[in-house]
Amino acid sequence: MDPTQPNRLNAKSTSSSQESDWEIHDPSRCDSKNIHVHQRGKFFRGAGRVLTVRGGSSLRSLGGRDIAVDLGTANTLVYVRGRGIVLDEPSVVAMDVAKGIPLAVGHEAKRMAGRTPDHIQVVRPLKDGVIADFDVCEKMLRYFIDQISGSRWSKPRMVICVPSGITGVEQRAVQEAAEYAGARKPAFIIEEPMAAAIGAGLPIQSPHGSMIVDIGGGTTEVAVISLGGMVASQSTRVGGDLLDDAITQYVKKEYSVALGESTAEEVKVALGSAWPLQDEMYAEIRGRDLVTGLPKTVTVSSVEMREALEEGVSSIIDAVKSTLDQTPPELAADIMDEGIMMAGGGALLRGLDQRLANETGMPIRIAVDPLYAVARGSGQALEEFEVLRGVLFSSGNQY
Repeated sequence: MDPTQPNRLNAKSTSSSQESDWEIHDPSRCDSKNIHVHQRGKFFRGAGRVLTVRGGSSLRSLGGRDIAVDLGTANTLVYVRGRGIVLDEPSVVAMDVAKGIPLAVGHEAKRMAGRTPDHIQVVRPLKDGVIADFDVCEKMLRYFIDQISGSRWSKPRMVICVPSGITGVEQRAVQEAAEYAGARKPAFIIEEPMAAAIGAGLPIQSPHGSMIVDIGGGTTEVAVISLGGMVASQSTRVGGDLLDDAITQYVKKEYSVALGESTAEEVKVALGSAWPLQDEMYAEIRGRDLVTGLPKTVTVSSVEMREALEEGVSSIIDAVKSTLDQTPPELAADIMDEGIMMAGGGALLRGLDQRLANETGMPIRIAVDPLYAVARGSGQALEEFEVLRGVLFSSGNQY
């Protein structure tokens, strides 16, 4: 580890017992050379996870196929019909400010954040689940589509995810960005909680009530689903990004140290929790001293990080409770029997399932591979287009 570089993390445990696994789900979220985790007295190195095309085919061989896009605030995932999820990249673009052209997209662009000269700007074109920069979002989508199709002449049919709480104008902006990027008109829309429910394996067409809580980078989507529709729902603009910012603000306030975005995310992954841990941990974090301007190392604990995340976690729980309050008694009884399903990256926050169970009195389940639930569900809507066409929207109308 280079001791001259700021914004690095070393995590250690306060006790020693049996070792457990440690995994970083996205290689862009943690530089494994710079995160060394000591958990329960054992040493682990962050393990990067790279998504590859299934079946051994290259991305360029998938031209002309229908695709589903989970256009997330933090990450964009692409599902190709008949192949599954073939692309998982951060929703980040590095732009040449003077020329207005993208220099890097996805993982490469994210690695440039905080390290660029003045003429290069690293942009996240989505904020709180909606498009914040239309032109950059269109360029990013075009890049991803070109990566898959291999040709701008190919116009795949596209299903694209949006938060349930966005306006008609915001929804149309997503459709237009997809169409300008090369999707066949019209681009179809699926609401994220519906896609997450499908991807998590919930019986959405059944008269039996199911509840999904999808915690993404920009929003948390909560919905009760029955007979192919959302009976009660709530979308709150609280997600992983807000939790990262809460950590940044806490360290700034308590230690007068500035952290970069990637470091705050690494701290959240390493130490973040919503419920007391059996073995509390601590970490040495390197940032910039706001007084001297020099690199500075401070030690923070998982207890402190839980305090930092409390407001955001409480907002998520309030959204769940509010949705339950809107739920008809018959469906509420179903949910009590079957439990609440959690999906999205936020579902991986330590102890959030325990906290939610304690606050609601409901059993809590976490979807298999929750980071990919929305993309899987969107893809299933493609695979079973005629069966699930009722959950899709086109040009503002349900298909």
